[in-house]
Amino acid sequence: MKTFKKYYQIPAPPEEVYWALTKAQSIQLWTGAEAEFIEEPGTEFSFWEGDIVGKNLEFEYGKKIVQEWYFGEGNEPSIVTIKLHQDKKGTSLEFVQTNIPEADFEDFTEGVDEYYLGGLLDFFEE
Repeated sequence: MKTFKKYYQIPAPPEEVYWALTKAQSIQLWTGAEAEFIEEPGTEFSFWEGDIVGKNLEFEYGKKIVQEWYFGEGNEPSIVTIKLHQDKKGTSLEFVQTNIPEADFEDFTEGVDEYYLGGLLDFFEE
């Protein structure tokens, strides 16, 4: 199992980035696909018609989102922690995901980079 950690610079205030990550309507705008999401600990979510599924664990408005992303049966929970920090250019987003299966690591992290956080970044840059 591997851990992925990366920082992203987003040209928007942390509150706007938080809304984009926690409101189903906003998620659908930047993913371009159906999303099921409720900003409440213990609820399950789905992006891209089930390509990313998991459970919401914790929310701290404008600062932090903690989720469990599912990788199939029998794997340890994969915990995603997104921290938002105000900086001069908007928001520094810290993305950390633990327990990514070795066999999935490269494809999965490329997907996070290109589609998940890449899509979010494109949304705020347009």
